Amino acid sequence: MQSIPKSGRPWAELKAELDDAKKHDFSWRGGRMALYFYYLNEEVKRIQQEAYCAYWTENAMGQRAFPSVKKLETDVIEMGLSLLHAPKEATATFTSGGTESIFLACKTARDWARATKGIATPNMVIPRTGHPAFDRAGEYLNIEVRRVPTTRNDFRADIPDMARRIDGNTVMLLGSAPNYPFGVFDQIGEIAGLAQKYGLWMHVDACVGGFLAPFAKKLDYDIPDFDFVVPGVTSISADLHKYGYAAKGASLMMLRDAELQKHQTFSFNNWERGAYASNTVQGSRSAGAVAAAWAVMNFLGEDGYMKWAAVLMDTVMKLADGINAIPGLAVLDPHELCIFVYRSNDPALDIGAVANAMTSKGWFVGRQAEPAGIHMHLNPVHAESADEYLAHLREAVSEVRQSKTRAAGPTERTY
Repeated sequence: MQSIPKSGRPWAELKAELDDAKKHDFSWRGGRMALYFYYLNEEVKRIQQEAYCAYWTENAMGQRAFPSVKKLETDVIEMGLSLLHAPKEATATFTSGGTESIFLACKTARDWARATKGIATPNMVIPRTGHPAFDRAGEYLNIEVRRVPTTRNDFRADIPDMARRIDGNTVMLLGSAPNYPFGVFDQIGEIAGLAQKYGLWMHVDACVGGFLAPFAKKLDYDIPDFDFVVPGVTSISADLHKYGYAAKGASLMMLRDAELQKHQTFSFNNWERGAYASNTVQGSRSAGAVAAAWAVMNFLGEDGYMKWAAVLMDTVMKLADGINAIPGLAVLDPHELCIFVYRSNDPALDIGAVANAMTSKGWFVGRQAEPAGIHMHLNPVHAESADEYLAHLREAVSEVRQSKTRAAGPTERTY
């Protein structure tokens, strides 16, 4: 068991050890990973780092002590709300990531239903493609999660089936924009309409698409309405550290009406120190993440986000077309933004073996369980590696065909 060393060691020695430890990691800079990272270029990375370090010590919880942090956070929140067409009475909370944003949405919906409807045993009805963070929140918050199978032909929410699962204890409905397994948008307008019909909270999980889909839509890609422009949408989660290109530890949980935030806030008065209140799960929060988000959003501006959205969408098309051109492989349709899945359409070609062959060539492969396939979650940096990826994929398919290798199946855990 490792223990704290008796004597300290020089930083140069420690830095060399850290650098050595990363030698066998997959290369995110080279676009050899299709999940876990969001990267534009070294310039934006440097801006993230310098802005983060400028607020390295400050605690975002202590905004009376650090009014500059409050100003930066307010700016970031207002930019996010504006992008997603929030009304003037809306508000948002800066969180550590999508999981915390989702947790807070579920907590706020639960407490809203408890206060306004007296619901003591709540449930939420969500498509099966909804992120596991909803079940995680349900376990913590004692909310029953009712997952409804998606439609077979387009991987979207089955609206009639969702309606059948609603009862007097339902507090929330969910739609994803897009969902993570297949990269398609649920029918946000229909789900929000269902929520309005039954007087329910409607959450949009736009953790992936929140800071990408609006710019793809402006580039004339066929992106459905998914944000506060849709009547009946109550809350939205959107990650800044995904396609907002902020440093990790940055997301927004947005509310259509600031009045709803009273159901989100934790407050406590039975303490010698005095009153305590927080809108987040965290206590102390890194102001560095706030500063990095603010810096990147202002550095890129709308023009920068549009530029990189175009690069990304072109790369999605290039890779999807290239994969479809390889005999035995097929990209699942539809896919609408930055995520797609491809699988084998030839019984003699095992997709798990293809994934293993690509791993041996230095690619970190995301594996899809249902249906068995390879999951691609792209960044603009993949534009630089697309040709090499396709060349290696053709080699991998050829090798698997020649060896007639079969794999045991996907075993990867994500998130």
